Amino acid sequence: MPSTMLSGDNVCAGKKPTAEYFNNIDCMKDGVVEALEQAGTNVTKGYKGNLDTAGREPITTSYWEAGLCPVNVHWHLGTEHLSVGQYDEKGKAPKHRRLAADARKGFSCHHYDSNDAKFTTEYDWQHCVGMHVGETYEVHWPHSAAGACGTPNQYQSPFYDGVFCKDGIVSLDPLNTYMKIGVQAQVFTIVNDEKYFYPDLIRGMIVDGSYGGDIAKYTGSTTGTSRNNKVCSRYTPITWQVDRKCHLISASTFDKMCADMKAQRDDMSSDLYAHGSRELVDSKFAADNHQRL
Repeated sequence: MPSTMLSGDNVCAGKKPTAEYFNNIDCMKDGVVEALEQAGTNVTKGYKGNLDTAGREPITTSYWEAGLCPVNVHWHLGTEHLSVGQYDEKGKAPKHRRLAADARKGFSCHHYDSNDAKFTTEYDWQHCVGMHVGETYEVHWPHSAAGACGTPNQYQSPFYDGVFCKDGIVSLDPLNTYMKIGVQAQVFTIVNDEKYFYPDLIRGMIVDGSYGGDIAKYTGSTTGTSRNNKVCSRYTPITWQVDRKCHLISASTFDKMCADMKAQRDDMSSDLYAHGSRELVDSKFAADNHQRL
């Protein structure tokens, strides 16, 4: 769908790296772990992965304090992370007819109640595509110090264009990616109830009361279904800040976010629907630096 923002040059277009270095790789070779730390992982309080991060530590302040801004928003069907008792293999979800070509679904939250109308009354979606009331979605806000922060080009699809928009900031040598790139992740169950409306979800994780109040912080990689426990991402290490709790949010909140996405200079139509979820990262590929601050 075409952008509705004023016309002008998109200075971030095509900034996604094309170097062979960034191609996915085998996670292991000859029994040896080849990849740096991966995401998404178990984020239950007390969990730590087994991969030695050699002193690499996640950003522990807010991203704006670290000089990063959001450059994209997108979401996954179910969750890519796991938080025991919040979103895990025991979670519940509505029964939808799904096709073999549908996005891979991750874990679900525990809120869904088939006897409660707010989980079962479908919403008249105007802007988001293929969304369902009662379903669990994990929302990601990639952030970058190299984004076109505070300009009409700040939000980009694919998010890599926004992450790498400005040259000379993100570096592999010396390695600073985990200090300059971060992702916020927050998990929601969609309800048809305006009591749970929030007007500005495009801008980042909700931090209000229990929303955004219990955050796991660690270093990992980009996610998505092109990676698993055999094929790993080379976009690593980056910081992850993940809300351990699952929250209720109104369908209208998501639809408002999709309307805002349509209003960006860049065409964000490829992110108006849920993406598939990567399978949970095995502990041998997960960072040993998980912390709660």
